[in-house]
Amino acid sequence: MIEWLTYDPTHPLLFTQFYFWAFFAIVYAGFALIMQRTGSSRARLHARNIYLMAASWFFYYKTSGIFLLILAFITLSDWLIGQQIRRSARPKLWLILSVCIDLSLLFYFKYAYFFTNIFNDVFGTSVEVFDIFAYIGNGFSYDGRFMVDRIILPVGISFYIFQVISYAADIYRGKIEPVKNLLDFGFYVSFFPQLVAGPIVRASEFVPQLYKPFFLTRRQFGVAVFWICNGLLKKIILSDYLAVNFIDRVFQSPMLFSGFENFFALLTYSMQVYADFSGYTDIAIGVALLMGFYLPKNFDSPYKSRTPQEFWRRWHQSLSRWLKGYVYIPLGGNRTLLGRPTSKLLASNCNSFLTMLIGGLWHGASWNFVIWGALNGVGMIVNKCWRAISEHLRYVLMTLLAISMVSARQLTHEVYPLINMIEVWVLILWFGTSIWYVGWLWGFRSDTNRFVGWVDNAWDIVQTFVFISFTRLFFRSASNLDPATANREAWATAKQMVNQIGCAWDNSIIWPFMQEYKYVVLLFVAGMIIHWLPDKLKRRYRLWFAALPLPLMVLVVAAVVIVAYQFITADMQPFIYFQF
Repeated sequence: MIEWLTYDPTHPLLFTQFYFWAFFAIVYAGFALIMQRTGSSRARLHARNIYLMAASWFFYYKTSGIFLLILAFITLSDWLIGQQIRRSARPKLWLILSVCIDLSLLFYFKYAYFFTNIFNDVFGTSVEVFDIFAYIGNGFSYDGRFMVDRIILPVGISFYIFQVISYAADIYRGKIEPVKNLLDFGFYVSFFPQLVAGPIVRASEFVPQLYKPFFLTRRQFGVAVFWICNGLLKKIILSDYLAVNFIDRVFQSPMLFSGFENFFALLTYSMQVYADFSGYTDIAIGVALLMGFYLPKNFDSPYKSRTPQEFWRRWHQSLSRWLKGYVYIPLGGNRTLLGRPTSKLLASNCNSFLTMLIGGLWHGASWNFVIWGALNGVGMIVNKCWRAISEHLRYVLMTLLAISMVSARQLTHEVYPLINMIEVWVLILWFGTSIWYVGWLWGFRSDTNRFVGWVDNAWDIVQTFVFISFTRLFFRSASNLDPATANREAWATAKQMVNQIGCAWDNSIIWPFMQEYKYVVLLFVAGMIIHWLPDKLKRRYRLWFAALPLPLMVLVVAAVVIVAYQFITADMQPFIYFQF
């Protein structure tokens, strides 16, 4: 019992563990008792919020231990400042204070090593990171148990910091009123289904739900159960199986695998990170819905995207909306550049690029995350410019680019793997553009010919997927690393994978690879097929499940659990976005 109630850093509380579902069953039983037995409607809501806040704090303690104190400090700080924003004659100063406190904590825990290394490289110093919070904690402990020479990142700090910033900003903008009760506000900040890995719930979306009575129809119950089952299948069957049986092996030792295997690892990692993160979100949405709370949709089949811009409207939507509302628009959106009048195209592109850089840095303290964000920003800008020019100019530019890449290859006698990769991709793009251009000249248009439109969509989707997968080379290389060594190790991994992919491929190993990793290949293909199914069909079988009689639904859920746990690994794989 003591082990169940105390924090164990080697076994964080995961949605895929039996312990979590036992925890949730107990919490839900208490929740049902409160909603049925407490007095007036107002008293029930107040008791519910306090009860779920206590459960959420226990959940976070089991996930992060003593870092619960950071969550408590953020809760108290932003609640007090939120009151002052509405009362004060100078609310902007209080908003700035809130943002400074929140971002200072985030920067300290998440970026201390990153910026210390930059400072040392620029000035030739040897400054070392010192954990001031551990030092203070040792002053209150009898055995000096905390390490002062190492900063540990609290789980989920990036998510709840962004949530409380949205709270202060929404009060300042007049979108919501300050939450009067500290415990109600603490519940908003710490609601356990989405606390440690999102979705990022903006205050204007969730705070009004604090005061709405519990409501759950029979269909909503079925939909909630569907999302939970769907998330478990994504996480355990797709994400964890692909990671343990193939992806992790390649990223740990890229030089032991061929160029094709490294490239396929990038594609399958795109499936893994989607199944992992969207699986967590599905479970969070389902668990929250069972308690009558609605969390925002976080994914909308992102690999159906035709452009990088569309991808970021479909992927991690809560973060994209947050960045748009609190970074892109304050920068000036498509109207100004850092507050100065300029051309709409220049302003939009520059502000989009800055927003993607910030989004990349939000994910982690490594140059690889910065590169990942920059590549996405460049991809968005290039695509915007490409679609803004005429069809004739598109073909001319692509032809000139292809000629220049081939000429550069002939003039140099050295092998540059990155240049080789770009050359192959440019030639593929030129080939596709040539076919499209000839068809366009002959009158085959996507807006008048259904088959041409289908081919055009498929071409754009595949190219966008490949581009997004390539950028994830830098994302995955920088993930799950010690912050003290993240930059060096991440860059080494990314460089090795580029070297392997950019060198000549031995095509004779492709078929043996398909045979050896047949289950990995089949799962990847099956995952992509399901992902590309029409939205109407997905909605149809979701509602079909929700309408099942309860005994039959129980049997289906039992079957899902049995099938899912046939794929479970010996060591539970943490959700990828826990590290952020």
